Amino acid sequence: MKGEAEASALASGALTAQGLLARCAARLETENPRLNAVVLPCLDEAARSAAESDARRGAGGARGPLDGLPFTVKDNLHVGGLRATWGSRLFADNIAPEDDLCVARLRAAGGVLLGMTNTPEFALATHTSNALFGATRNPWDTTRVPGGSTGGGAAAVAAGIAPIALGTDAGGSIRLP
Repeated sequence: MKGEAEASALASGALTAQGLLARCAARLETENPRLNAVVLPCLDEAARSAAESDARRGAGGARGPLDGLPFTVKDNLHVGGLRATWGSRLFADNIAPEDDLCVARLRAAGGVLLGMTNTPEFALATHTSNALFGATRNPWDTTRVPGGSTGGGAAAVAAGIAPIALGTDAGGSIRLP
């Protein structure tokens, strides 16, 4: 299942947000050690958000098709209160003061933040590797790295860690991976 199928399963009641999160968390646990796609998991927050989504759906108040859907965020976007390192040692301790608009809107739609994904330093390379977190590996061939700079998000989706990923693109960053 990828994004659309999971959203449909949530809407029909065939799947709960907590059940979907459990699947994603299991994939994160088994796949991320070999892939290094998610550099900052947010499982405690995700569990709270998934429970809130299930409560809304149970009361007939789902916020829309994304309510309960886990997502990752590229490490060059701001998620309030979390590190936003841009894959650089210079920003290793940089804490985002608030959510970027795309993150805020996805959260407002009921999206469940699963974690932050790897990017090359300053999101400026065609590979996904940096000195702070190391290389992300391609789930289909771990001798390779995914293209950059949203390669961490692409690897997370391809490996079934998350159904959707927020990324950015200035010169191929979501088209190359």
